[in-house]
Amino acid sequence: MQFNPYQYRYPSQRNLVYSNRGVVATSSPYASSIGLDILKRGGNAVDAAVAVAAALTVAEPSANGIGGDLFAQVYMNRQLYGLNASGRAPALMTHSSLAEKGKIISTVGFDGVSVPGIPSGWAALNERFGTLSLETLMEPAAQLAEQGFAVPIQVSLALERYHGLFQAKKDAYPVLGNWFTTFSPNGVLMPGEVLILKDHAKALRAIGKTGAKSFYEGEIAEAIDRFSKEFGGFLRYEDLKNHQVEWVTPISLDYRGYKVYELPPNGIGLIALMGLNTLEALPVDPSDKLGLLHQQMESMKLAFTDGLAVIGDPAFTSLDLRSYLSKEYGRKRSSLISDQALMPQPSEPLGGSTVYFCVGDQWGNMVSLIQSCFTGFGSGCVVPEWGISLHNRASQFSLDENHPNCVHPGKRPFHTIIPGFLGQGVRMIGPFGVMGGPLQPQAHLQVISSLIDQQCNPQEALDAPRWQWVSGRHIQVELRMDPALIAGLRAKGHAIEVLPDKTTLGRGQIIFRQGNGVYVGATEGRTDSSIAIW
Repeated sequence: MQFNPYQYRYPSQRNLVYSNRGVVATSSPYASSIGLDILKRGGNAVDAAVAVAAALTVAEPSANGIGGDLFAQVYMNRQLYGLNASGRAPALMTHSSLAEKGKIISTVGFDGVSVPGIPSGWAALNERFGTLSLETLMEPAAQLAEQGFAVPIQVSLALERYHGLFQAKKDAYPVLGNWFTTFSPNGVLMPGEVLILKDHAKALRAIGKTGAKSFYEGEIAEAIDRFSKEFGGFLRYEDLKNHQVEWVTPISLDYRGYKVYELPPNGIGLIALMGLNTLEALPVDPSDKLGLLHQQMESMKLAFTDGLAVIGDPAFTSLDLRSYLSKEYGRKRSSLISDQALMPQPSEPLGGSTVYFCVGDQWGNMVSLIQSCFTGFGSGCVVPEWGISLHNRASQFSLDENHPNCVHPGKRPFHTIIPGFLGQGVRMIGPFGVMGGPLQPQAHLQVISSLIDQQCNPQEALDAPRWQWVSGRHIQVELRMDPALIAGLRAKGHAIEVLPDKTTLGRGQIIFRQGNGVYVGATEGRTDSSIAIW
């Protein structure tokens, strides 16, 4: 039978998924299946989350990898914890060493490679909350990599896109050679063709066997050190050895009777909360869809303008979070919003490739986790004999010496990836998140506003046509947004760009736990997503 795997003639509808034991919501059926197997073996939500995270580095190598960064919120034994497993700038990565190369930091090659944090995040979660060994949790993903998997549509599209991008740059960046050997040895894989990643499997097993020590002070660390030196990178063995995760207290905002939790900077969860804070101060009319869209967009523009100016590594900057989350701040910013589109200070948010997922177990524990190599396949630097894609998160540093996110040795860069959590009073409702570079705080605001202001169910909140502020009055919207709403937004002064690609504006998951202990899960059709239940 011949058919076009990219063709969808009719809209599809996903129903909410319910479970009274456990649920795993991810962007990959492979990963969801592996997470469910861990739950059935008696593992808790953290065990399943670590196994899923490892599986996603295999099944979605274009969106994340072992050499990236990780953030998580963990609700365990009726307490919420935050984990920042993002890496720091290497000791040799100074302002002068990068400024002499240009005005921006390249996303391709070793200039943008900071210390990867993902393996340390897996190990930290496992050590603090896990009931199964890290070696056990890495094995399903290792088998998936070793035996190979049928490439899904979105991964095939990403392989095609980055094959072309790296092909155009390989002469200038010889380091890209191992990317082609690893991910495209015989050209771009089409949907349904099998990708085998044996080196990746070896790396996962080494991480599991040593509790990630092999990555930071063992044979993998030594291989990364050699690789970086060979191609003029800043990253060294000592940088990896000195890396540590940080357990943090989530920050939160009360929004119309609910509590929205994000992680503090160096991530941009603060921007989502600032946007909601401003939106709450406005007279929202849920029946006025155009008016609500306009208010959401204006609130987010103001929040992003402020956030981009002040967010950096809190170890290097002084940022009064309480003032930005105060109701006075929300009222002050909302007073600037009128019936016409604002022109805030322009900025150019960068795109990214990420995976977000959430898990709930039979005991009521829940995990909201996100990990990324920043742009697809990160820097394009793949560690020989280990198959590890190194991220390019350091390209997010500023070279403006007066900016709080200016590059400095040992500093964590500005991060776009944010896991969310929703509560009400003392009760935790559950994890939510939408991946997609700077879209993420914007999508968090849209999902929360849909859930609370319009009383959408979780599936409706994810399915709703999405938008993204880019800069100035420039707003991107999905093709399926109501043409009347698009015309109305343009009449209000928004410069609307309609995007034909449904995958451009994020990929989200939600798991909420109802008062009777039953989970309700939602995912979306913008990717190859899957919910597995027990």
